[in-house]
Amino acid sequence: MTKKLIAIDLDGTTLNIDSLITKRTQDVLQKARKAGHIVSIATGRPYRMSEQFYRQLQLDSPMVNFNGALVHLPEQNWPYESEHSIDRDIAFSILEKKKELNLDFVAAENRESFYVDQIEGVEPRFFATEQITEQHLFKHLRTNPTSLLLKTQHEFAADVSKELMHQFDDEIDVRTWGGPNAILEVVPKGVQKAMGVDIIANSLNIRQQDVIAFGDEHNDLELLEYAGWGVAMKNGTDQLKAVANDQTRKTNQEDGLADYLERYLSL
Repeated sequence: MTKKLIAIDLDGTTLNIDSLITKRTQDVLQKARKAGHIVSIATGRPYRMSEQFYRQLQLDSPMVNFNGALVHLPEQNWPYESEHSIDRDIAFSILEKKKELNLDFVAAENRESFYVDQIEGVEPRFFATEQITEQHLFKHLRTNPTSLLLKTQHEFAADVSKELMHQFDDEIDVRTWGGPNAILEVVPKGVQKAMGVDIIANSLNIRQQDVIAFGDEHNDLELLEYAGWGVAMKNGTDQLKAVANDQTRKTNQEDGLADYLERYLSL
């Protein structure tokens, strides 16, 4: 079989509802690699919140973080590396409208660090850290962030997205995270996972038609449209299923990705 680039989203796709990669999914992805295919993570998460999965799968491939704002080969210099950022003034403007927008917290993220507007009531696990300290407060944000993370409630999410896209139309896009929380991610305009996976495919001389992509959410839309074969998870959104070539028979809780890949690649 032709060598494939398998682009995998994490939350709601590769990870189960406990945010873990099961042994079955790990084994199937390792089988795919042994068969000569390349597995590449494409996630909205920053690297520090996806590094453990990169290590668990023993990957050595480039990956996409922040929904495409960062494309890199972890811990190495890579000539194709790409990074985009948002004007920090936008972060402070959104913070000023926090109450009006019904936001629980506003955070700014870079590759190595994060800044949040308050310590109380913010779960450190959102930032893959044990605790949030004074040094993580927003006032210490000196550079342009790679992305912004906004927590709201599900009933407000669509309105918040609409309002921000209206106000900063030329500068940002707003994405939703998969999973139980209403997390909105603000990324630089035009940035999305497909752009990042395309950089990786070109760097590895893999044709677009040989890219297989798996996802479950709004932020996987362009990725599944871009891939030669785009697969929506059974638990994915209707919008995503509408653009996918196919969908898994099982959910992320039932190792749907592993089940599909094993059959698709005859592993």
